[in-house]
Amino acid sequence: MGYEVPGIYIEEQSTGTKPIEGVSTTTAAFLGLAPKADAYVNEPKACNSWSDFVRLFMDKDSKGTHLAYAVYGYFSHGARRCYVVNLGKDGTVAGDARKGTGVNALEAFDEPSMIAAPGFTSLADYRALIDHAEKMKDRVAILDGPPSVEDVKELTEVATAGGDAATGDPAAPARGRGAAGRSSAKKPPESKYAACYYPWLTVRDPFAQGNVNVDVPPSGHIAGVYAMNDVQRGVHKAPANYPVRGALGLSRRVTPSDQEVLNPAGINCIRFFSDSGIRVWGARTLASDPEWRYVNVRRLFNFIEESISKGTRWVVFEPNDQITRNSIARDCRAFLKLQWIAGALVGATPEQAFFVKCDAENNPPEVVDAGRLVIDIGIAPSKPAEFVIFRIGQWAGGSETQASE
Repeated sequence: MGYEVPGIYIEEQSTGTKPIEGVSTTTAAFLGLAPKADAYVNEPKACNSWSDFVRLFMDKDSKGTHLAYAVYGYFSHGARRCYVVNLGKDGTVAGDARKGTGVNALEAFDEPSMIAAPGFTSLADYRALIDHAEKMKDRVAILDGPPSVEDVKELTEVATAGGDAATGDPAAPARGRGAAGRSSAKKPPESKYAACYYPWLTVRDPFAQGNVNVDVPPSGHIAGVYAMNDVQRGVHKAPANYPVRGALGLSRRVTPSDQEVLNPAGINCIRFFSDSGIRVWGARTLASDPEWRYVNVRRLFNFIEESISKGTRWVVFEPNDQITRNSIARDCRAFLKLQWIAGALVGATPEQAFFVKCDAENNPPEVVDAGRLVIDIGIAPSKPAEFVIFRIGQWAGGSETQASE
């Protein structure tokens, strides 16, 4: 702008402040066989309500499938949005990467923060979901335990080659499944991006006439609990000790001794309590690393990493100088301070809860010359009180008195 006429000139100038906004964590993605088997096969469709699912994937003569029961259970917890991939009659969860089928169809969508294939409980199905979650790094896989086991110890056994019995999903089995309805009960592969839940839920069949109950895989309801937890408390809160809406019973009553076997193996139990009903009673991932033991820690890191990644995209191709470094460090600190205020990070002060370092020390000339800008971030995540211990003993009571002279 030229200054030819005497007077006051006002110019708008960027301050460099780019607030980082938190990404959504309440959207799920489901894969399975739709009631209308030929509807939008391997074409992810967004559903913002149960009526959207009915319109896209059902007709007047439709019967329930594991996918339909899962989506119904998901929205019954107040969730507002999900993606649905109909695998069709002959589809698999793994699909074909070159054709973009199965779970590969979801790679182009970064909105889902959780993924499930209700009722698919073979080792191949587990592996496909886990591989996808680990590749995307912005979502967790919610796995279903098998519909039936003779002994819960089967769920802790590592599967061996040739021991993987694939399970399809023609329709959700009703009560009294028998041996034909059982899948090979093996422990899912280890992963810090996955969580497994057991047992299956007994719900009222919304597709049947009259009072008919059916056993359904829990992943759809659990995804709904995740979404409800994030809205009510935040992603940093463990999605556990919540009632499961719509659950009338369980395919197996898990006992405390059962959970003593399952909890160390990372299998989250759904329990019935006489005074509070059916509740999610576990919050562990399938990781052996203690740092990633809890679902909420994994999901909190996913949330923070994706939020910072999207919120700092403006930095790409900016000059790698101290001004840019100060700007990005300031934006990250402001975002993390908000998470600390919300209770997501542990510490009496922000300095105890997190640190952000972006200066000449971690950006020496050789790093700058390579076109890199390095920001080191450390956070102290909030972890759940999984074991609450009251130390109670007898006390003589009364008070001590001191005689006066």
